[in-house]
Parts: sequence; C-alpha cells; structure tokens
Amino acid sequence: MNWLTQRFELSRGGSGHDIRAMEGLRGFAVFLVFLVHYVTLVAPWVPASSALRGFSGALHAMGNTGVDLFFVLSGYLIYGSLISRDQPFLRFMSRRVERIYPAFLVVFVIYVGLSFAFTADRKIPAALGPGLAYLVENLLLLPGLFPIEPLITVAWSLSYEMLYYLAIPLVIVALGLRKRTPQWRVGLFAAAAVALALAGALYGGHVRLIMFISGILLFEAVTQGRPRAPGSGVGLAALVAGLLCQLLPTSGSAGFTLKISVLFFCFLLLTWTCLSRPTGWLPRAFSWRPVRWLGNMSYSYYLIHGLTLKAGFLVLGAMLPASPRGPVFFWALMAAMFVLTLVPSAILFLTIERPFSLVPRRLQRRLPASAVGSGQSG
Repeated sequence: MNWLTQRFELSRGGSGHDIRAMEGLRGFAVFLVFLVHYVTLVAPWVPASSALRGFSGALHAMGNTGVDLFFVLSGYLIYGSLISRDQPFLRFMSRRVERIYPAFLVVFVIYVGLSFAFTADRKIPAALGPGLAYLVENLLLLPGLFPIEPLITVAWSLSYEMLYYLAIPLVIVALGLRKRTPQWRVGLFAAAAVALALAGALYGGHVRLIMFISGILLFEAVTQGRPRAPGSGVGLAALVAGLLCQLLPTSGSAGFTLKISVLFFCFLLLTWTCLSRPTGWLPRAFSWRPVRWLGNMSYSYYLIHGLTLKAGFLVLGAMLPASPRGPVFFWALMAAMFVLTLVPSAILFLTIERPFSLVPRRLQRRLPASAVGSGQSG
C-alpha cells in the first residue's frame, strides 16, 4: 500500500479535504467517460428492444457529461491560478504544453502505428500531403473546435482546453480583472455565459465552453465564502438532476443548449458543495482513496482507455461471438473491462505523465528519488 500511495497520491499544492474531493470528482468524471465507450462497444451483446438496451442508452447519455465536469474543474483551477497572481503568458502556456503533450504524444504515436497496422479502421488519409496535414492538425489539437475527425477519439476536448488556456489570461489582462471586485467579475462572466448559451441555442456552435465559466464562477463563490455553499443533500440532488436531464427527449441546438445549461448550474452546485464544505458526507465519499487515485491519473486514463476497451472487445468477440446476453453478463463484463483499462492507464501515468508533466524536470534533478512522487498538477 505504501508503494501505491507514493505513486498515486498527488499534493496539488496541499492535502486538505477540498483537494481530495476535487481529485475524486476527476475520478468520477473519467468513469462517466468510460461508461460512454463501454456501452457503445457492448451493444452487440445487449438484446435489442429490451430494458437493458434502454438502460445502456441512458448510461451513454449520462456518461457524456464527464467531459463537462472536467471543463468545470479546469475552469476553476486555471482561472484561480491566473486571477490570484500575475504570470508571464509564455511561462503559463509552456506549463500548459508540458501538462498536455507528453502523455498525448505517446498515445498519438501508438494510434499512428495502429493506423498503419490496421488499415480497415485507418483515419489518416492515404495520400502523403493530406495525411501529413491531418497529422499536423491533430498535433495542434484542432479537432473539436474545427470539423476535423480526431485521431484519438477523445482528443476533441483538448482543443476546448487549449482555447481556454489561450483566452482566459488575455481576458484577465485586457479587462484588468485582478483589480475588479468579485461582484463585477461574477457579473461579467455570468453575462458571457448567457450570451454563449443564447448563441448556441439559436445558431449552434461550441456551447460547452460555458462549462469553463461555471468553473470560474465556482472559484469566485469558493474564495468569497458567500453565499454559503449548499450541503451534501443539495449537491447530490444537483448531480442526479444534471445526469437525468440528459435523458430529456430534446433535439437540435436549442435542446442541446438546454441540457448543457442545466449542467452548468448542477455541476456548479455539486463542486461548490465538495470544495466549500469538505467535511460533508458527499465530499467525503468523493475523497475515497480509489476514486481519488483514479482522478489523479484521469488524464492518462482519458487518453488510452478507449484503445484498451477496443482491444478487449476484439478479444472478446473472437472468444465469444456477439449474441444477446442478460444483465449479469453486462455488469460482470463492465467490471472486468474497467479493471482492464486501469492497467495501461496506470503505466502511462507512472512512466510518462507523472515524471514529465506533474513533476517539473528541474525539480527532478534537485530532489532525491524518494521525493519525486509528490508533484503538482492543474
């Protein structure tokens, strides 16, 4: 246990209950993402027109909110870091690049290699020019904001993250937000969220960007300490409401905007509860060690779990041809596949993400080997 603790615990600048709850929220978010890919791949083994089929569809819809919870937490952490102190833009961006690219590049190379090994599923254009252009587009994290199919399926969200990294420091400086009152900043960002939501409802577009603003408002609420954060009961009710809202039979850009807008408030309440009232039973549940450790390696897990799942289902299909199965098979296979995804994710985290992204290399040269385990992320 001590060996695992040294490798999967992260300081993130402190060890308080609020930090542990945030780590757990990350773990919960990435498990939601896992559900999306699991129910997609297990579909051939789920009876059509059955209650299980409907339930798996509900899991898929609710699982899609995992990325939105990540956006809220990123909005909170990055805005909090920048609004609290002045930081040179290039230094800030170099840290963001160091945070994102080491693990991403490793998984990117794996995907490129597999694209040439399994040509049936190849996304890279065969022609040299278009193929190189496609690879450069993916390396620059353009899929997501632009209509480009990502090589790594989940990497579309990284373009949203990178846009936020580029934009929020400039907004803070251009509008002098460090000198503004918290009330002024809250009014500004609330208005921006309303404007983005209205534009999304009317014209479509990247309405999910408002989830970063939810994280910004979360930071202002947590640091000001008023109004008083809701209790665990309200936080849980908000989580349930946000997830169930995704099952509403809405369509089009207006329907999607409605669901994202509900998540905006529900995830704000959930995270506010966990960060401001960390001794409550809900944040303590999210602080459970296995959930926190999953959260600490959530980026590595996010990048590589889909590939692991696909490999697992290829093996399953060769051993057990697809045919309708019952709920016991569904749940047992879910548990087995989840455990399977933990292995390569942990390897990527321990060999690449932790040493190259979470612990600055300059500190690795100064600290003894036993101390290079307590890096800081965010």
